[in-house]
Amino acid sequence: MPTLNPFTTLTTETIIAARAREHTPFYLYDEALILAKCRAALAMPSAWGLRVRYAMKANSTRRILQIIDRAGLYIDASSFNEARRAVLAGILPEKIQLTSQEVPEGEERENLEHLMLSGLVYNVCSVRQLEKIAPFAAKHALDLSIRVHPGVGSGESASRNTGDKYSCFGVHKSDIPTANEIAQKHGIHFTQVHTHIGSGGDPEVWRRNIDVVLGIIGEHFPDATSVNFGGGLKEARLPGEIKANIDELGAYAKKQITAFFERTGRKLTAEIEPGTFIMANAGYIVTQVLDAKRTGADGFDFIIVDGGMDVCARPLLYGSRHPFYVVGPAGELRSSDFALPEGARDIVVSGRCCESGDCLTLAEGGHIETRAMTQPQIGDSFVVGGTGAYCAAMTPFNYNSHTQSAEWLVTQDGTLTQIRKRQELPQLVENEC
Repeated sequence: MPTLNPFTTLTTETIIAARAREHTPFYLYDEALILAKCRAALAMPSAWGLRVRYAMKANSTRRILQIIDRAGLYIDASSFNEARRAVLAGILPEKIQLTSQEVPEGEERENLEHLMLSGLVYNVCSVRQLEKIAPFAAKHALDLSIRVHPGVGSGESASRNTGDKYSCFGVHKSDIPTANEIAQKHGIHFTQVHTHIGSGGDPEVWRRNIDVVLGIIGEHFPDATSVNFGGGLKEARLPGEIKANIDELGAYAKKQITAFFERTGRKLTAEIEPGTFIMANAGYIVTQVLDAKRTGADGFDFIIVDGGMDVCARPLLYGSRHPFYVVGPAGELRSSDFALPEGARDIVVSGRCCESGDCLTLAEGGHIETRAMTQPQIGDSFVVGGTGAYCAAMTPFNYNSHTQSAEWLVTQDGTLTQIRKRQELPQLVENEC
């Protein structure tokens, strides 16, 4: 049986075997590729050490976290509940960094303090957060990290740019003097400076940010021993897309950190926070073709599949494009973006939700676009690739009272194992009063 694409060992036989064990739609992950991407991230060049933190918001399923933890990565949590969830998965608090817009109060604050005393790194993202946490940090002699808003960013779409004036993440560079005054007042130290400019943006902007943050450290943060360049390393999901070359970016960071040492005598360790890079191409969504329609002589050819925005909201949110595979009942690969057959037709792929935006072929701005493929047949498996990141973790899966889909993993030895059960309807309503 043919493999789905050049970077996986999963075959169409895998798809058929998984469908025999699970209702569509469901997610399917490739453990071998996850581990290969972890190794690639850990091998990124560095001057005086590199720590790789997995951005768990990309995919927070317990088994995925455990695989990545055992591979030697640390954790970047974007909410207090993410940090707690990582601990529930068996990850030590000392391996977790919390970078959040939240300002915990009450019981949540008490739990945060407990995790900080157990080793969790608190990454200050606002002056108010700092004012709230400074007395506690000072009392227990805890060092802090600070996320700096550099004033420049780049993302795969406008809503994923987290570094320019349209985004409020981090302490803006104009507020750094205020933050330092508060820290000095309480006798606490910022031992790490962090930036994150966006997800899937221009690798050249990511490269330039290395110089920006090193300049900020040199000017404002004499106690910093570590620099965190964030995530956002662009991944290529489709043929022809250009991904970030992390070896080149790492080599440039190593060069600039070495130059920083030569100027200042300060050795900085480095951190990165990949999410998409680790998970995107290791994930697939397996749906089946339910129906086919045409909207008149001047309209479009549609196919309807049983998993759209409720399993992959990225096209609706960002106009994202994913590779498609059409697999027949005997495992024949009828169509693939990596090997498009002759006679392909322009088709729109819609989901089953009562929402015009429930479409897997949307351009940025929400406009329908067609994609070339062999005409799928009713009952065929329609597989959406590049869905390991920001799909299972980010979809409105209960819209129209649909239930959350199951997740399956193909382990390194080829075993197909369930890592999340499909939600049942009673679970959807059990908290209603």
